[in-house]
Amino acid sequence: MTDIIARTLSETPDAIAPDGSEVRLLASTPRGSMAHFRLPPGQISIAVSHHTVEEVWYIVSGDGQMWRKSGDEEVIIDLVPGTSLNIPVGTHFQFRNNGISPLEAIGVTMPPWPGVEEAYAVAGKW
Repeated sequence: MTDIIARTLSETPDAIAPDGSEVRLLASTPRGSMAHFRLPPGQISIAVSHHTVEEVWYIVSGDGQMWRKSGDEEVIIDLVPGTSLNIPVGTHFQFRNNGISPLEAIGVTMPPWPGVEEAYAVAGKW
């Protein structure tokens, strides 16, 4: 069965995201992909936006904040374990780790992440 996939979280990153966070790939399907994101203590991501994908994030551990901007609307969300949030297509976003341990999140991308050209840098909050 080639369409049943299971992945275990790796110790080392599979990639560095365009925003600068560590990425560990998880399961995927033709309609979406899942990854684990990690930002070290004291770090701030590069502000980015996506051309075609939307994401849903769930914060697993750490303490931080995410800035999101869509049109004239801006919001800053506190990121603590148990927080979930969406990042619609075209939304500008940036996150930072305010804590002393890594900020870790599980993210689902729909459709699946197409590659590094998907994200583009934007003016950020921090």
